Amino acid sequence: MDIQRISSTQNTRIKHLMALQQKTQLRRSEQRIVVEGARELQHCINAGFKVETVIFCPEIFDISILSNTKYKLLEVTPQVYEKIAYRGSTEGVMAIVEPRQLALTEIKLEDNPLIVVLEGVEKPGNIGAVLRSADAAQATAVIVCDPLTDLYNPNLIRSSIGAIFTVPCVACTSDECIRFLKDNNINILTAQLQDSEPYYNTPMQGATAIVMGTEATGLTNVWREAATAHIRIPMQGQLDSLNVSVSSAILLFEAVRQRLT
Repeated sequence: MDIQRISSTQNTRIKHLMALQQKTQLRRSEQRIVVEGARELQHCINAGFKVETVIFCPEIFDISILSNTKYKLLEVTPQVYEKIAYRGSTEGVMAIVEPRQLALTEIKLEDNPLIVVLEGVEKPGNIGAVLRSADAAQATAVIVCDPLTDLYNPNLIRSSIGAIFTVPCVACTSDECIRFLKDNNINILTAQLQDSEPYYNTPMQGATAIVMGTEATGLTNVWREAATAHIRIPMQGQLDSLNVSVSSAILLFEAVRQRLT
């Protein structure tokens, strides 16, 4: 294997790697993202993403796991890896990868698709956690409407533990998503407190989209008016909402339960 070695944190390639991690505009303009962690990188490779360069620290990561690859390899010292690692606890490997920007028309709709829709959710960690639940429930796709964060934000990739690569994820406007769902006869279930039924009383066996908003503002009227049904998670305590990722997991697995019974 042809391996280049870098021992300085001031190396131009190291500085560029750090800029890719930190700057959304640079990721978009260069169409490159940074994937950190052995599991995340493996999911990325398994999903067929194009890996350009693998950066590794031999004191932490055994590069033989990636032997006989066509990737460019950069070996760095522990000091350099500590500098570039996004995570607090490092795994010794990361990669520069070409991202995919999926369109709604590329979502493969099989019998009774199950889709999660997030409107205006800003925190990358929440989207990442929703993707993990979507993977566990074998959801068809996650659609992020009117996104306020980069789908390949390093924190989103980290919190999803690679589910961003295993679950089709699309960014679009709410109007585009509503049109797509209605054109494909997918029931729209909006999670909201007002004028709603307990989620377990609502059929989810057929083609279903579960639509979630933010904890602070909920869903906009465009979604409430487009809905087939309004659903809620009954709250027994004094608070009136759950984290969006927790709510998504509850509703996803209710759909799974209904489809298995």
